[in-house]
Amino acid sequence: MIARIVSIIPARSGSKGVPKKNIKLLAGYPLIAYSIIASRLSSKIRRTIVSTDSQEFAEIARSYGAEIPFLRPKEISKDTSLDIEYIRHALDWFQTHEGNQPEYIVMLPPPTPLRDPALIDAAIEKIIQNKAATALRSAHETRESPYKLFEIKDNFFVGMFPDDPRPEYYNLPRQAFPPVYHPNGYVDIIKSQTVNNLGSLHGPKILSFVTPDVGELDRPEDFDFIEFLLHKQKNPVHEYLKKNFPTRR
Repeated sequence: MIARIVSIIPARSGSKGVPKKNIKLLAGYPLIAYSIIASRLSSKIRRTIVSTDSQEFAEIARSYGAEIPFLRPKEISKDTSLDIEYIRHALDWFQTHEGNQPEYIVMLPPPTPLRDPALIDAAIEKIIQNKAATALRSAHETRESPYKLFEIKDNFFVGMFPDDPRPEYYNLPRQAFPPVYHPNGYVDIIKSQTVNNLGSLHGPKILSFVTPDVGELDRPEDFDFIEFLLHKQKNPVHEYLKKNFPTRR
């Protein structure tokens, strides 16, 4: 019988901003290794699966203990491909080859490497306990409220919330606005029944899970910043990697 909770780590090979980003070295280890080890250190995730279109990526992922039971088709591994496409592909594979599907899929994208496995477990427990939830998403509180942002119309700055009745509301102190949260990929949890029954990745009831802002890797300079954070403060995943795997060059 298939495990109830599995992780799927997306790792397509065609990144343009940072070529081969998912296997680029971060403090001596491929970026993808951080997601794999975070999943393996979770006490609730039973299988760690990498969805990739690259045999090279697959071999690296296996060396850190991930399963690669399939390669993702190239047609759903493009810049424009949607997350629900590789999730559906994985669910179809489970149904065809194992006769069942996991109940929960924990998504751990490599660009958010500084995770704490204990928080992953807490997120899983939260969605298990909340039966009404159709998915869970992690996010951190933003430093600046969107209420204080502008857009440009006819060469003039205008507030983005024209229905706000307060005069020049964008000049009010930050405390005058409700807190808002930025999705960060720390840990998102998908329910297979939401995908199958609603044709949606998250559905209408997205359970909130607030995490620290640990940074995301989108540009080459982001790697330098995350390495700085790793040297400044210990991270359980990085510590495990250092104890159990040799660094790469």
